Order: sequence, then C-alpha cells, then structure tokens
Amino acid sequence: MDTLGMFAATASMPEQIAAGVQAASESGAAARIDDPDAITSVLVLGMGGSGLVGDFLAVTAGPFMSLPVVVVKNYVPPSYVDRRTLVLAVSFSGETEETLSAAGIAAERGGQMVAVCTGGRLRALAETWDAPVLPVDPAIPMPRAGFAAMASPVLALLEDLGFFPGASEWLARAAEQLRLRRSQLSEASNPALRLAREVAGTIPVVYGPGGIGEVAARRWKAQFNENAKTPAFSAGLPEMTHNEIAGWGTYDELTAPSFSAVQLRHDFEPPQVAATFDFLDELLSDAVREVYEVRAGGEGPIAQIMDLMLFGDFVSLHLAALRGVDPGPIPAIAELKEALGATGGAAP
Repeated sequence: MDTLGMFAATASMPEQIAAGVQAASESGAAARIDDPDAITSVLVLGMGGSGLVGDFLAVTAGPFMSLPVVVVKNYVPPSYVDRRTLVLAVSFSGETEETLSAAGIAAERGGQMVAVCTGGRLRALAETWDAPVLPVDPAIPMPRAGFAAMASPVLALLEDLGFFPGASEWLARAAEQLRLRRSQLSEASNPALRLAREVAGTIPVVYGPGGIGEVAARRWKAQFNENAKTPAFSAGLPEMTHNEIAGWGTYDELTAPSFSAVQLRHDFEPPQVAATFDFLDELLSDAVREVYEVRAGGEGPIAQIMDLMLFGDFVSLHLAALRGVDPGPIPAIAELKEALGATGGAAP
C-alpha cells in the first residue's frame, strides 16, 4: 500500500539532483543577489524535511565556505540579519508557518531573500520582496521525498555566487553513487529490505559520527517516524558519549527486547570514532536486540551523506510495507495542524 508513490519518488533522488541544478541555472537567482562580495553569512530557514536541507548545507558546504552557515528552525531569525545576510527560506509547500514567519522578519530587516518551494505563500511573498525563487517540482508527493530537489539547487546557487566552488561536480558524483545504490536496493533481496526485517518490532536508535553521520542519522529517524509511523531516535558521535551513553546498560531487561541500534559509518568521520564505536558495540551488545552497521559509498561528503540517506529512506519504506502502513500520508501531523488551527494556534 503506497497511495502517494513514495517508493518511486524516493528512487528519483539522482534525477532530482540534475533537475535541481538545472532549476538553479534557469532561475537566474545568482544574478539577482546584490553585491555577493558584501555577504557575510548564510542563513537557512526551514522545518522538517525542508529544514534538513539547512543541516545538510551546514555539514557539507559549510566546512569549505568562508562564510558561516546558520540553520534556524523556528519562528524568529537571528537579530543580526541585514543586507549582508543571504537568507534561504526553504519550504516544500511554501506554507510552513514557522518558515513564513522567520522569512517575513528577515525580509523586513533587509536580508537578501531566496525562496525554495513548490509555490504557496512563500512564492507569493518572494514576488513582493522581488526575491528569486528556486522552484521545486510540485509533482513530488511529500517534502521528505524531495530532499535532493530542494538541496541541489541551493548548492548550485552557492557555487554560482562563488561561495562553494565545485558544488556541481560533487553533486554529479553524488548522483552517480545514488544510481549505483538505487540499483542495489532495487534487487528482490536487498540490504535495505533485510535491515527493515531485522529492526521490525523494535524501536530503532540510529547513531552517526561527525556532522555527516549525525545529519544522516537524523534523516533516518525522521523517515522511520513519517514513512513507517514508528518511534525512532538518533544522536551523533561524539556528543552522545557525553550524555546518552550513560543511559545504556542499566535496564537491559527492558531495552534489549525493545530497541535495535544502527550505526552509520562514512569516510569523513573523526579518526577517534573507530575506538568509540568498538566500546559502544560492547556496551550495546546486551542493551539492545542487535547492532547493525551501514557504511556509506561514493566519492566526497555530499555523495556519502546522500547515499546514507537513500539507504535509510528505503529501509523505512520497506518497514512501512512490513507493518502494513501507507508510507505517504501522515495523519498525526495533519490532525495536529487541524487542532492548532481550530484553537487559533499556528499550524506547523
């Protein structure tokens, strides 16, 4: 049961990259940014699957840029926003209340606005701001299935502005890796399906090292929540070794039947992490039902984080199928929006 075609949309990730780069070029967005040399920071506004674009930019482009990348997932932008701030307002639907609020304030303060959306109020506001729009294909059924369609044009724009040279080449390598991974995951018996069968009936806890691993783990957690409609948790290393690690090993009789752990590994993790994972393996051996490892493929950090994301997306979709739930609709979020709207609150 996949009423919205989430499997097909998820599998289109490589094509989304190419379309996104083309969309950035055809939009002429870079030419509409006043005095790029005067920009001192990049601010990304977004929530949920759209907000993950900001996290992705911070850990892939951020380390190579001379400008700081700040991500805000709230109603209010930082007070420093002015004409020297490039503001990327990312909302798949163009209707995300928090993003609309923060973007409106940023525009009032003089931020150089760029909208990333399929349409909605954000696109209409961009017109009033005389701001460029990086269009996202509205045929994509859900924001979480359109991550690459939102992230790739933003990376391409940063390259066009001279902030992240080589972005298009790294995106091309990512698309190549995603095609390879897609082919592997399209086989009748594939590692994503096998892992879904293994974690079924448990609450997955996903750990990832360094910025890339932590953001990928966050993606896995969200996809388990939205696609498979199951609780899941995530954390990054080394941060979890300063707090979360203390919670394991004291309630084995409760956690062992109920939890499974997935460790996401990549080529850009801090060198100290290998020893940390060895310790964590031993600690978790009795605390969870099983510990699994998924290792990224591809050349470059963009390829590897997207590779981990695609793998996790398919695990969550297969888990949805195993549980007999439709991965597309998200009734709990729809009900929350309706409830907040009925009480006069701001819908997410």
